[in-house]
Amino acid sequence: MHRKEKVNRTEFKILRQLLIICIIILPFMGMVGCEESNKIKEVSLETLNVLDTEGPSQKKKTLRVAIGSITTSSEGSAYYKELMDYVGKKIGKYIKLIDTDNYAQVNSLLKSGDIDAAFVCGRPYVDGHDEFGLELLVAPQVNGKTEYYSYIIVNIDSPVTTFDELRGKTFAFADPRSNTGKLVPTYMLAKMNETPDSFFDKYIFTYAHNKSIKAVGDKLVDGAAVDSLIWDYYNKTKPEVTSKTKIILKSLPYGIPPFVVSSGIDPETKNKLRDIFLSLHKDEKSKKVLKKMMIDKFVLVDDSQYGSIRKMIGLLGQ
Repeated sequence: MHRKEKVNRTEFKILRQLLIICIIILPFMGMVGCEESNKIKEVSLETLNVLDTEGPSQKKKTLRVAIGSITTSSEGSAYYKELMDYVGKKIGKYIKLIDTDNYAQVNSLLKSGDIDAAFVCGRPYVDGHDEFGLELLVAPQVNGKTEYYSYIIVNIDSPVTTFDELRGKTFAFADPRSNTGKLVPTYMLAKMNETPDSFFDKYIFTYAHNKSIKAVGDKLVDGAAVDSLIWDYYNKTKPEVTSKTKIILKSLPYGIPPFVVSSGIDPETKNKLRDIFLSLHKDEKSKKVLKKMMIDKFVLVDDSQYGSIRKMIGLLGQ
């Protein structure tokens, strides 16, 4: 009887490991690793998914804007498309939406000038600002604030109640350049004199916060670090997903993911874009889209709001 229970536990452990490999690790093989270099990798615009928002007759006046599957589901992408349709009509330009897979792609395209603007995470903004002059334009205000958090989550049935109890467990990070999905938990570990390699048994990159939430909910990993904005959005719109997880730690607040522009964008377009974004909440049509995105409005923010992210990068040396 005891021998049979031992065999069953072993088989379960092996099956669980295989599920993790097949469902999450294999799709990202070649991208997943213990650390990704901070060096921006070149990427071709032709290899990415372009979500056109206007007809070809407008292509002489094109504004190329990147969104990322890192922070948006297919539903979220539809909202961004709807929002940028409105912005395009207001600014009189053809908006070409570029769907990217990771933040390294976004920064590479911004650096090369292949895209003009992007919705990015706090860390990619800091990296881009300090390396090639990426500029803040505006940032969303959510529930009256321009800040967000890293949530450390575990399965609802997990006995784990503290971050330290995840020692020796499996863990999901989002993108290697994500602030809440990678930098913050890595900094937390550094303060414990640990690294992801020394602390976790295994860890993976899902390259999307919603996938990290699902991985925890489906018990494919023991824990994950996710963007509070994404978890809160899913908790309101898809509670069946978040109800399988629980938050065991909420980080300090950080500057909210902003909308940025390339340093090469012409000043007139930049100023018009800023004015349009700052007035989106005043128009009934665009206000409805913002509500779907759980955004109050877009506001001006200062680079100093991202100082804590810059400090973590400096202290970790990565």
